[in-house]
Amino acid sequence: MSLTPGYGETPITHDEADALLPDIRELLGEPVSKAAIYDLEQAVQEQASVALLTAVFGATLTLDELLSGYFLRELHSRLYGDIWTWAGKFRMRELNIGVAPEQIAVELHASLETIRYRWQHTNDWTPRQLGIAAHAETVRIHPFTDGNGRTTRLLADLVFFAAQDGDVLEQYDWALDKPRYIALLREYDKHRDPSDLAELVPVRLFGE
Repeated sequence: MSLTPGYGETPITHDEADALLPDIRELLGEPVSKAAIYDLEQAVQEQASVALLTAVFGATLTLDELLSGYFLRELHSRLYGDIWTWAGKFRMRELNIGVAPEQIAVELHASLETIRYRWQHTNDWTPRQLGIAAHAETVRIHPFTDGNGRTTRLLADLVFFAAQDGDVLEQYDWALDKPRYIALLREYDKHRDPSDLAELVPVRLFGE
C-alpha cells in the first residue's frame, strides 16, 4: 500500500484555504482541491530532494547538520514555504499526537542529539536503521501543524544517504504496508528501537 493519498477532487477545508498563501489561491483558482495541493507539494519536494541530495553527495550537507532541529525547520520551510503560511513554524496547538507545543524545541534538540551521539559512539545501528530512527523520532514529536510525514520521510532519506559509505548506495522505498507502518511507529514510541520499522521499510539501489 502506498503512502500517497487518494484525494480525487475533494476540496480543501476553509481553515486550510485560509492558511494558503494568496498567490497560491490565485494560481489554483477556486475551489482548491486537495489533489491540486498534493501535486504542487510533490513537485516542490522533487526539486528540493534533488538539490539536497546533491549537497549530501558533495559533502556540503553533513550528517551532523541533518540531525538538528534547525535543519528540520529549514527542510519544512523549503518544502512548504511557497505554499503555506505555517511553513517552518512549530505548531502552537496541543494535539492527541506528538509532544506538547512548549516542549517541541527542547525535545527535538535532545532527541536528535541523542541519535547523533549514539551513531558516532556506538555500533548499535546500520545506516538503514539510523535514517528510520531519525524519521520515527521526529514523527513521535510531531513538530509541525501539517506536513510532518513528507518532511520526516525526506529527512530519513537524507540521513540514510549521508550515513552510507561505499560506491553502491541504497534508498528507502516508501510504498509499503501503511497499517503495519503506523503500528510500528506506535511501537517505536514505547521503546525507541527502530529495528522493526527499519526492517518493514524496504530499500532498493539508488536510482532504480
